[in-house]
Amino acid sequence: MTMQSRMTMYTVKVTVLSVWSWAVFGLVVILWLPLMAITRLVTAPFDPGRYWTGFLFRKMAVTHQRLTPMWHFRVVGDMPPDPRNPFVIVANHESFVDILLIAHMPFEMKWLTKKELFKIPVVGWLLKLAGDVPLTRGEKASANTAMTQCQVWLDRKVSVMIFPEGTRSTTGEMGRFKDGAFRLAIEAGVPILPLAVNGAYTALVKGDWRFGVSRAEVRVLEPIPTDGMTRDDVPRLRDLAHESIAKALDDMRG
Repeated sequence: MTMQSRMTMYTVKVTVLSVWSWAVFGLVVILWLPLMAITRLVTAPFDPGRYWTGFLFRKMAVTHQRLTPMWHFRVVGDMPPDPRNPFVIVANHESFVDILLIAHMPFEMKWLTKKELFKIPVVGWLLKLAGDVPLTRGEKASANTAMTQCQVWLDRKVSVMIFPEGTRSTTGEMGRFKDGAFRLAIEAGVPILPLAVNGAYTALVKGDWRFGVSRAEVRVLEPIPTDGMTRDDVPRLRDLAHESIAKALDDMRG
């Protein structure tokens, strides 16, 4: 068999598996809507943080991954002993699939999410049911509203998840961090929990609809306390988180 024939067969295989995986994703999304609606209805009287509705939402990603032959995900590191002591969680952002990978974490967190995703039928309804936080990029008023809602979830003992780069990397390399997540952590008086994500970049390359082979890992790093910090400490906290994740990525990739 020639090299060209092998490449053709590989391309066909990837295309077929991608069609299968997208079909599974669509089916799981549809099935999850009534499950989440029922969970929200039952837990509403005693769960103002929508913890269990959101937790169920993240398990949708776990179910999909197990039915996607090209993906193998794992979570490593020391988990927080009590997930109801909230964190502002930050991570590098390689791919859309980072979201599905981090959803394998064994506790609930609310996500700062592009507002456009809330407009997608079914998917947007799930995001609203879970309590995720919409954000319009580049709009200061939207950012202020989003940070206020994140503060509400933290007050209700639920962590929030923010990608401080603001967007996905086009190269797989980590970009500069913005201040918002770190200002929120200091104002709320909660620690930063850094996560290092590696391997998801090949799972779904930006600009291509087809899935790729991926052995991805999210590593839970040492929390960074914010006790005694003020707004003047935002750059230092931001840089500490960036350095922690960068060091972990060097180790993971090495």
